[in-house]
Amino acid sequence: MIKNIVFDMGNVVIRFDPPAFIARFGVNEEERELLLREIFRSPEWVMLDRGTLNDEQAAEILCPRVPEHLREIARKLISFWDRPILEVEGMYPLIEELKGLGYGIYLLSNASCRQPDYWQRVPAAKLFDATLISASVKLLKPMPEIYEKFFETFSLKREECFFIDDSPANVEAALYIGMPATVFHNDVPRLRRELRRAGVPVKE
Repeated sequence: MIKNIVFDMGNVVIRFDPPAFIARFGVNEEERELLLREIFRSPEWVMLDRGTLNDEQAAEILCPRVPEHLREIARKLISFWDRPILEVEGMYPLIEELKGLGYGIYLLSNASCRQPDYWQRVPAAKLFDATLISASVKLLKPMPEIYEKFFETFSLKREECFFIDDSPANVEAALYIGMPATVFHNDVPRLRRELRRAGVPVKE
């Protein structure tokens, strides 16, 4: 029986769209591709999520990889991509409904050590019972260890949790260790159907 709903953050609760973040700065297509590659597709971005680099350290490494006129933009993309926070449409009402039904609401996300600073600006944050962020435990999804750490930290049974993530690899890892899960395809009505199939009585 499902008692807890576990959400990923990026592209599940809030938008994480690097091309859109970069477009805010009015760069050309070549510059956009360069910033995508050197910032968001870099090993150092993953290291931010693992908690082995902080924003300042990452900027020192990454900014010199782009032309001088793009370095301030690169620094802002590293430290302020979350301004403004953009919610995934339809997710807040679903989380609010699940909370009202008595389900435990949890966050399990790959995110940097700065996550607590911007999470408080996410409207849905107040509905969550607890969060576990990759940087805080030096583990990344889809490593099985981060799921085990999650269950241990909050004293939860895996079979009583339903996990929602936009990454098939992260969902597969959850299923592999015995936690019911589904891939979120930016389609809240479909997610509602998946929840109902799992025995969670949300509205259509």
